[in-house]
Amino acid sequence: MFPVWLDALSLAALLVGAACALIVSIDVIRHPQYMTVMNVVWPVTALFGTVAVVWAYFRYGRLASMAAHHAAHSRHETPLAKTETPFPVMVGKGALHCGSGCMLGDVAAEWLAFLVPAVAVWFGWQSLFSEKMFAVWILDFLFAFGLGIVFQYFAIVPMRDLSPGEGIIAALKADTASLVAWQVGMYGFMAFAQFYVFKHLFGHRTPVNTAEFWFAIQGAMIAGFLTSYPVNWWLVRSGIKERM
Repeated sequence: MFPVWLDALSLAALLVGAACALIVSIDVIRHPQYMTVMNVVWPVTALFGTVAVVWAYFRYGRLASMAAHHAAHSRHETPLAKTETPFPVMVGKGALHCGSGCMLGDVAAEWLAFLVPAVAVWFGWQSLFSEKMFAVWILDFLFAFGLGIVFQYFAIVPMRDLSPGEGIIAALKADTASLVAWQVGMYGFMAFAQFYVFKHLFGHRTPVNTAEFWFAIQGAMIAGFLTSYPVNWWLVRSGIKERM
C-alpha cells in the first residue's frame, strides 16, 4: 500500500517506542513511583515520546520514586522531586499525565471501531458524518476523557486527602481543559496526515491496521503534548493541577 521506505520508517519508529516503553517499564517495576499512577504514565508516554521521555524519566522521574520519597521523609527533608524538578518539567509531567489517558483511549477506540465497525455507526458514521474517522474521534474523546479523569483522580486524592466526591470534582477541574487541548492538537495532526499527507502524497489514507497509521499517531500525540503544554502551565501555576 505504501512505499517500502515508509513501511521501514514507520516500523522503526514503532519499535523504538516499544523499546523505550519496555526500558521504562522495567525500571518502574524496580523503582516504583511515589504517585502510583505515574507507573503507568511513564511507559505509556514513552511509546510516542521515545528517547525524550526515557531521558526525562531517568533525569526527573526517578526523583519521584517511592524509595526517594521515603528516604527524604526519614531525614525530615523535602523530597528531591519537589526541590530539583524545574517548573517547566513539572508542567511537562502534568501534560504527559493527561497524554497517557489520551494514548490509551485512542488505542482502545481505534481498534474497537476497526474490529466492530457498527460502533462507529453508533457514534454518527453514515448519519452525522460521511467520514468514519470523525465518528471514531467522538468515541476516542470519551475513552480518553474517562481514563484521564481516573488518572487525575488517583493523582489528586492521595495528595490532597480528598473524599471521593471532592476528588472527582477536582479531577474534572484539573484534566478537562488539558485533555481538550491535547485532543485538539492530536486531531489536527491526524486530519493533516490523513487528508493531506497520505491521501495527496500516496493516493490513499492509512487504515488502523498499518504501521503507518500508528506512526502518524506518534506524531499526533507529540502535537497534543505541544498544544496542551500552555494549558497545563496555567493549570499548575494556578494550583488547579498538582505539581508532579
